[in-house]
Amino acid sequence: MPRSTATRAAACTVLAVGLAAPLLRRRLRLKPPVVIAAAAATPFALGTLLPRSRGRDFGMCVLQMYAYLATYQMPNDDPAKLEARVRVKYPVVLDRLIGFGTTPTMRLQRALGTENGFKLWEKVLVWSHWVWFAFPHGTVAYVLFKHRDQFPSAAARIYATFDVGVIGYWAIPTAPPWYAAQQGLMEDGRTPELRRMMVEYGEQFWRQGWAPLYGVLGGNPLAAMPSLHFATSVTAAHVLSDTGRVAGLLGWIYASTLGLALVYLGEHYVTDLAAGLALAEGIRVATPKVAPTATRLSRTLQQLEARARA
Repeated sequence: MPRSTATRAAACTVLAVGLAAPLLRRRLRLKPPVVIAAAAATPFALGTLLPRSRGRDFGMCVLQMYAYLATYQMPNDDPAKLEARVRVKYPVVLDRLIGFGTTPTMRLQRALGTENGFKLWEKVLVWSHWVWFAFPHGTVAYVLFKHRDQFPSAAARIYATFDVGVIGYWAIPTAPPWYAAQQGLMEDGRTPELRRMMVEYGEQFWRQGWAPLYGVLGGNPLAAMPSLHFATSVTAAHVLSDTGRVAGLLGWIYASTLGLALVYLGEHYVTDLAAGLALAEGIRVATPKVAPTATRLSRTLQQLEARARA
């Protein structure tokens, strides 16, 4: 068999196995390391099969997120086991210290909110939370089409933030404020109690479509530490700042709005945001240090691509 044919056949096999493993993990009882390794190899398989183009770059980013989502969701494959491991108390304690006895979420909701209904700015905060599902990837797409020379670094930084952060969801599964409230851990003898406004407004706005929509997007409800909503938004803001002042300003406005929304809406603690900020800044600082390794990996991929087309 010619070397190019063998290389393409191997890449196709890796791609097929990596796509199938997350979908069949429960039926085949695949171990998480097997699923993660198989899914994580798919971007490299695609990079071997196709020459460099915007379409290939886009496809590799999609496959990267496919691997991330599988890794993010797997702890919740056994909800009972996850609930037995989840940490609920420590972020409540830390946020009460930050809020001088009352968590910042409760202080904000009591000072600014109402017991019923939604103000316009509260709706804006909810939508800023929903828009997050597009913001990091939209940033990558913007750089890909408008500043392609910066794309490799930008994509690597944003998706490294996802990948490093997901380790925390396995190592220290931590519940968000709304879950702690359900367990009675946010009560302090005052009213009103904590509201989970995103769900309340989601049910009101999306009506019957809310349940299936939340079912798709909420694959692991007990994954709060660190806040990857905030971490990836901060990284994206840094990336946008590298492309220009206006884009950077818009990125930081969004990241700041999202940070307020996450705390006010009861989705994250300030502690979660602090950890997310530390993660994002750690990725930024580490980027130049890991650049030589990334360059070697890129050269290896280019060699495999050339071998597949020889």
